[in-house]
Amino acid sequence: MGRLFWKFFLSILLAQLAATIGVGTVFWLRDQARAQAAIDSPRATGIDTAPSAEFMIDSAAATLKFGGSAALRELVSGSTRHSIFVIDANGREMLGRTVTPALRAQAERMLAHPARHNVVRTLTAPDGARFLVFVRWLDQRGPGGGPPEGRLPPPGGFGDGPRPGAPGDQGGPPPNRHLLPYITMTGATLASLLFAALLAWYFSRPIRALRGAFEAAAGGDLSPRFAAVTGVRGDELNDLGRDFDRMSAQLRGLMDGQRRLLHDVSHELRSPLARLQAAIGLAHQQPDKIGASLERIERESVRMDKLVGELLTLSRLEVSAALPRYEDIPLMDLIDEIVADARFEAEQCGRRIVLSGQAIVTVRGAPDLLWSAIENVIRNAIKHSGEGGLIEIGISADADRLQLSVCDRGPGVAQADLTSIFQPFFRSNATSNNVDGHGLGLAIAQRVIDAHRGTIQASNREGGGLRVDIMLPLAG
Repeated sequence: MGRLFWKFFLSILLAQLAATIGVGTVFWLRDQARAQAAIDSPRATGIDTAPSAEFMIDSAAATLKFGGSAALRELVSGSTRHSIFVIDANGREMLGRTVTPALRAQAERMLAHPARHNVVRTLTAPDGARFLVFVRWLDQRGPGGGPPEGRLPPPGGFGDGPRPGAPGDQGGPPPNRHLLPYITMTGATLASLLFAALLAWYFSRPIRALRGAFEAAAGGDLSPRFAAVTGVRGDELNDLGRDFDRMSAQLRGLMDGQRRLLHDVSHELRSPLARLQAAIGLAHQQPDKIGASLERIERESVRMDKLVGELLTLSRLEVSAALPRYEDIPLMDLIDEIVADARFEAEQCGRRIVLSGQAIVTVRGAPDLLWSAIENVIRNAIKHSGEGGLIEIGISADADRLQLSVCDRGPGVAQADLTSIFQPFFRSNATSNNVDGHGLGLAIAQRVIDAHRGTIQASNREGGGLRVDIMLPLAG
């Protein structure tokens, strides 16, 4: 077991032991209070305080007054329903029965409060002898072997019978009653040890597994590790494991994307660099064609510059989706300028652009990025339209959003590739497509639209061609 297990174990064990000791102390104090209250109670020593006991005391007083000590002795010895105790001035009981000091002390305390307890009296015989008289419980059992209904058994037993727990009393407590608190504490401690060990194992096991996953991730292994235990535990620790799997999956995707991007960039840069080297070699070998070579070098340099610029824009958008500068943009004016520039380029290639619809709305965002995104979508449509092709641009708006659609009549895109065309360096039908470009325009457009809290999606048109729809929220 690791250190974390023992920390959990000791913390839980100490908490349980503290709770056990606290609860045990409360019960011990309660039992002590009850014991003290029982000692202070008039019935604790066995003195009967019922109305019948008061009646018997009155009978004893009348008997002593009119019949003397002999008549009182006869009354006491003949009593079957009550046990009348008569103690003379020397402390001897009239019938020679044993009177404990506690019983006599309780009787004297009750005698000091005659208004409260009229069942203990001092009686005077005709010859001047004085007697302390009270009534004790008899050894009478109620239903089920308990005391009579409404009465409590004294700690010393019933009447003159044996004390509870004494030899011969089958209903008393066991002789090892004083060991009961220690047995209880030992059992509670063992249960606390077992329960603390189970809880410590329960909490530390997933954390150890998570630690192993972190160590594996630090070594480059980002494979999922908690997917197999989904549903076994329904707590926060299991959720943490699944969150780790999602995090590792995202990291794995980012790392794969970086490797793929590095590969694609290397591939895209290799072709213009090879053409540059070929043009430079041709200029050295054929000085008379140096003009054509310089023109090729310039063209390849422009392509490389454009590629590097697009890569920098894409990198900035992927690192942070926050816009560099917010401002209100009259979108119709922005689209008119983009379409005017695109028409000039399209006319050189024998294509036409038609703009339909109008929306005098305002969008809040970065004008340079929005210009680049919309221009990339339109220029992509121009590149893929055939000779004499028509590019249709439609614009509309409702209460809270603007919709811009760009449609062409090019070869379209395979249905399975409609979502992939927004990935960097992706080209549909790359082997048969002779269109110049690096496959970054639509990727940049998607990230710009996402940064403006909008959406962009592509679909194939009926009759051939591609349709790209852009949705942008209006400025509030």
